[in-house]
Amino acid sequence: MAPRNAERDRWAALGLLLLALLVVYFVCVHPWFTRPLMAVQDEIQALRERELRVRVQLQQAPQVTARLNQARQLLDERPGFLPESSVELASAGLVQRLERAVLAASPGNRSCAISNRSPLPPDSKSRFVRVAVQVRLRCGTPELASVLHSLESGAPRLFINNVNLMAQRYQLSPKESGSGLDVAFELAGYLRPGSNAAPPASDSAAAGEVPDAG
Repeated sequence: MAPRNAERDRWAALGLLLLALLVVYFVCVHPWFTRPLMAVQDEIQALRERELRVRVQLQQAPQVTARLNQARQLLDERPGFLPESSVELASAGLVQRLERAVLAASPGNRSCAISNRSPLPPDSKSRFVRVAVQVRLRCGTPELASVLHSLESGAPRLFINNVNLMAQRYQLSPKESGSGLDVAFELAGYLRPGSNAAPPASDSAAAGEVPDAG
């Protein structure tokens, strides 16, 4: 019996030793050494993956730059924003576009004439500043259709809103035929982001009505 008891005691002692070593490892070694080393290894792996992504992006930089330049070139060829850099210049540009469209539709203003055009306060609350002019025309029906088509189909992109039509007889000048449509609408466009949207105080008078000189 004695040899068996001695062997059993050795195995029990060995088991207790292993248990004590495990307790020491999980209490003293794992929290203070193993876990920090594992965290450092995970961080190193994450940094390596990030470095790989950055390298791939840097390799793609020439292609991305070329695509961006191509997109900018296409945008310049088909401008959607008004080319002017301020509200005052943009309002004057809208009036000039209107005058050219009316003159093209009715040379000498015989069948179409501008009776009024008044710059409206800009809408600077949104991301893109809206510049608009209140317009009143007296035109024949074909001439009016030509003017509206010319304004909305050109570049930069213009918008016609709040159209009010009324048929009547009139004679704004001796050159007019005296019949057609009296139409009022808003002619608007948008400034490119970053343009000057605030009109100077010295130019506040420009926001009033600008009657037709003809």
